[in-house]
Amino acid sequence: MTPLDYIELVRSFAAELVLAVAAGVILFLDLRGWLGKTVTERAARGTGLTILGLSLGLAIRFMFPQLADAPEQAFVLGPTTLWLQTALLLLAALSLVAVPANDFTEHVGEFYALFLLATVGLLLMVGTENLLVLFVALELSSLSLYAMTALHQRRPTATEAALKYFLLGGTAAALALFGMSLLYGLTGAVRFAPLAARVSTVSGDPLFWLAVLLTLAGFGFKTAVVPFHAWAPDVYQSAPGPVAALVASGSKLAGFFALYRLLEVGLAPAGGRAAWLDFQPGWLPVISMLALASMLLGNLAALAQTSLRRLMAWSAIAQAGYALVGLTGPSTDTPRALGYFAFTYGLAVIGVFGVLAVLDAAGESDGFESLHGLWRRSPLLTVCLSVFVLSLAGLPPFAGFFGKLFLFIAAAKRGGDLQLLWLVIAALGLSVVSLYYYLRILKPALIEEPPPAAGPIVVSVPSACSLVGLAVSLFLLGCAPAWLFTGVGW
Repeated sequence: MTPLDYIELVRSFAAELVLAVAAGVILFLDLRGWLGKTVTERAARGTGLTILGLSLGLAIRFMFPQLADAPEQAFVLGPTTLWLQTALLLLAALSLVAVPANDFTEHVGEFYALFLLATVGLLLMVGTENLLVLFVALELSSLSLYAMTALHQRRPTATEAALKYFLLGGTAAALALFGMSLLYGLTGAVRFAPLAARVSTVSGDPLFWLAVLLTLAGFGFKTAVVPFHAWAPDVYQSAPGPVAALVASGSKLAGFFALYRLLEVGLAPAGGRAAWLDFQPGWLPVISMLALASMLLGNLAALAQTSLRRLMAWSAIAQAGYALVGLTGPSTDTPRALGYFAFTYGLAVIGVFGVLAVLDAAGESDGFESLHGLWRRSPLLTVCLSVFVLSLAGLPPFAGFFGKLFLFIAAAKRGGDLQLLWLVIAALGLSVVSLYYYLRILKPALIEEPPPAAGPIVVSVPSACSLVGLAVSLFLLGCAPAWLFTGVGW
């Protein structure tokens, strides 16, 4: 490589480098005691610096939007990558602003540095078509999230949740690495395009299908699909609010798009067929079964939850099943459908965690009783919560309705013969089931009277502005879905 090539390589990774430098700066400032003396001061300034770093990363990404791809497809630049990285940076920033948490740990510098490094990993995941870089990015984001989960010192269960997250994640990473190494050994390729060209020559080898299954297991853990979901309820309940919001939003978006690139670019010839009573070997029947299992178990388990955060976790597992339904669609329709669904779902789930963070700051519990009479105690929170929950349920005119609609239409188009109509029908039926537990959230907030001793809930200005902004965005994107893709050429 010439010096000019190295300069272009640095420019290609400019956004990620800015976030990594910001992480180091925050660590240094906190070590020197320049962020403040109290935990609250340090957290407030750390949040500001982190958001500044995310904003600079976003600005730099738009400064160099049309560069050539990095060598070996380590980073693939283009409209899709630009859109995805913009969405991830916005979701990361919103996770900090809309879900405030200022006093849960004394390790302030470490927390915000890890938050930025996790975002770097997510950015790399959606921009690479190289197995080696993909695995490094997957582990960078995962290890950062494991560590941040354990930093909630006010919740004794956080350590247990982080340990479960780490042990299951380490096992999934080992399976994924073994699967990727088998793929490389069989095809001699780490780039997705050459991998796809050689798949047909090794598709008759049982080791190839073992490699595909092991790789899917790693991504199944990242996206919390059944049967790789056991960590999700504990992490959603015990992790710090911003971490749970990032896991539920940005991590899902990055995980599904990395899986999409691998399947549709690297393993497209091995798709197979998943028509009802007409399965043919490939990854498509596996994805269809994972989608059905996730929708079924996620929705049914959510019905029995008494904790709001655990309910959101089981709901996320069901939503992951819907995303897998869309991932089975043709490559011409899936990217936009999956991007719209994952981003708008991220906005809604961040909003729900933001409302729960306000309730937690007011001394309320994690149960449904904390919502009793919310319409009297805080009309603003009630309206915002209603928008978020109805969007998650997939009701018009909110963005969640079109998110599911686009996914189901994409799946129905697979092959042009409605071969996945059975899966779409199952998804529609289980979406109706989800209405029950989503309405369970709104019933105490809208109908029940508040406890006699309960007073009004005070919402800070930043939280109020961010929650209102999220609610308005979900409404506007439901009225004009195409707005989400304007301005980036995708």
